Amino acid sequence: MDLNLDGNSLVLSLVIGCVGFVCFAYGKRQRRFPQMLAGVILSVYPYFVSNLIVMAAIAVAILALLGVAIRLGV
Repeated sequence: MDLNLDGNSLVLSLVIGCVGFVCFAYGKRQRRFPQMLAGVILSVYPYFVSNLIVMAAIAVAILALLGVAIRLGV
């Protein structure tokens, strides 16, 4: 695992982590499992991914899957 202290990487991981925290807090308050799961994943995975494009793509994919789960009524 490579520690990347690039400013762009830190800012992007902070933004993704904040979105993950909000998803988790909303899911916990509303007792919605998909939002809680997406929040935990969004908060944790930036620690393991250092490439900015891959980090952003994973976040978009997780949020898209959350949107699909919400539309399906899960």
